[in-house]
Amino acid sequence: MRTVALAAFISCIGILGANAQKIQEMDASPMDMSVLNDDQYDTPTMTIIYSRPQVKGRKIFGDLVPYDQVWRTGANESTEFTTYRPIGIQGNELPAGNYTLYTIPGKKEWTVIISSQQFTWGAYDYDQRNDVMRFTVPSIKVKELRENFSIAISGEGTKGTILMAWEHTEVHIEFQY
Repeated sequence: MRTVALAAFISCIGILGANAQKIQEMDASPMDMSVLNDDQYDTPTMTIIYSRPQVKGRKIFGDLVPYDQVWRTGANESTEFTTYRPIGIQGNELPAGNYTLYTIPGKKEWTVIISSQQFTWGAYDYDQRNDVMRFTVPSIKVKELRENFSIAISGEGTKGTILMAWEHTEVHIEFQY
């Protein structure tokens, strides 16, 4: 009887071990999130969820990320852009909601695209018919190397800035909330 119980116990351990989940290695372009909180109400005003590719000695803009082509603005899934209240960008009002943020990098300026299309991988399924807003901002060359693609949101009072930076390039998007 003990032998049967021991055999059953060992079988259960084997089955449980076979079903154990493995922890995956770190993604080459890990996901990150930038948040702008509303201090008055202790709630978020805006969140941006994106993946952070790295330079790794490569030439980025004009090569890995071609100029004048729609880019997912990061890596992996397209960048998610959520506003929890209406915001003003480039003189236009963007209603509160969930969007996708695409860009078209250029040598001197970038086209920023806010799309209603969601849950896409890269820019492969990008469809201009889903554009909610499109505008251009200057592309700024900087001396400092930004190894990881980064997005930061800052705000004070009723004005804010979204900063996107990678390699030797920065883009600033001004908004009101």
